[in-house]
This record gives sequence, structure tokens and C-alpha cells, in this order.
Amino acid sequence: MKNGFSIKIGIIVDIVVNFAIYLQFFIGLFAIVNPFGTLPIFFSMTAHQYEADRNRTNLTTSISVGVILLVSLYFGKLILDVFSISLNSFRVAGGFLIVSIAMTMISGKLGEHKQNKEERNEDVSEYENLGVVPLAMPIMAGPGAIGSTIVWGTRYHSWVDYVGFSVAIILFAATCYVLFRFSAPLVKRLGKTGSNVVTRIMGLILMALGIEIIVAGLSNLFPGLTSIN
Repeated sequence: MKNGFSIKIGIIVDIVVNFAIYLQFFIGLFAIVNPFGTLPIFFSMTAHQYEADRNRTNLTTSISVGVILLVSLYFGKLILDVFSISLNSFRVAGGFLIVSIAMTMISGKLGEHKQNKEERNEDVSEYENLGVVPLAMPIMAGPGAIGSTIVWGTRYHSWVDYVGFSVAIILFAATCYVLFRFSAPLVKRLGKTGSNVVTRIMGLILMALGIEIIVAGLSNLFPGLTSIN
């Protein structure tokens, strides 16, 4: 009994100690996906739907985002091994991708980095289930979010960390659902100026996280760089 109790206490202590890491992961996801910036996109793509249909689309989108990120968390390292890609190389590539997304967000090009010309011009009413494609992927759970999740999952890979990251992903998906549930009033309240301000703030946070990932990858690929003053 004492051993089992000690193990439970140890697990709780590990989760509390690493809470800052899981919080940083959650904030990073929020900055990369930028659900506030995606609100106008979601609202415009579901404008032709009745409220009940929009709520179902919202639920499908949020669940799909959570599933995509959880799959990336648990199987991302396996995917890297299959293609013989080193973790540090993926960190550098993912960091540059995150920085490029941040640059686009800071420049105020709302949502354009997540949609190509064909996706913007296509009639969204033709999608059988736009909650999965294109809303969940690639607009929300795009390469940046997937790459960041894989990097975090390979950097902190104990089972306690996986539980913490999983909880963070589930909470993030739930947060997206709540935001999109009230997309119509939020878009009206934020307006174009408010959406642009939120997007730029998220872009700054995202750029800082991307640079941290690049530096970590380069430091491991080229250890000599860390000794240069």
C-alpha cells in the first residue's frame, strides 16, 4: 500500500513540477493555430449553415484537431524514424516554418498562410464535411501545429509528459470549440481591428517560440556554436 501511495505521490509531483512545460506547450499551440484569427474564416465558411449545422461543424472541427494533434504526439517520432529524419533537423525545419507563419501573422495577412488560392476560391458548400477538411486540416492543425507537437513529444518523452501533453491538447480542442461556438458575436465584437491586433500579438509569441526551437536544434547539430561568444 505504501509503495503504491508513494508512486501516486511521485506522479502528482512530476505533473506539478512539469506544469510550466505543459502550459508553454498549450500557449504555443494557441499561438500557432491562432483560433481568434481563425474565427472570421470559420464564420465565413459556415455562414450558409443553420445554427445547429454550424454547431455540428464546430464539434467535428474541434474533435478532428484534437485527434490530429494526438496522433502527431504519439506517432510523430515513428514517422521521423521511417523517413530517417533526425529530431534536430526536424526542430530546425519546424522552427523556420513556425517563424514564417509568425511573420505572416505579424504582417496582418489573416488566414492567408493557411489557405492556398484554390482553397480560397473554392465554394465551401461543396465540401461534404468542411469540419475536417479544410477547417481542421490544414487551416488549424496545419504543418506548424503538427511539427510543433512532434518536437515537444520527442523532447519530453516520459509517459507522464505524454499524459500532460494529451491533457493540454484536449483542453486546447475544448477551448477552440467554445470560441467557435460563439463565433458570430465574437467576430462582431472584435471587428477587423480587434482580430488583427490579436493575430499580431500571437505572431510575436509564436516567433519567439520558433526561434527557441531553431536555437535548440542548431545547438545540438553544431555543438561548437554554443562555445562561441
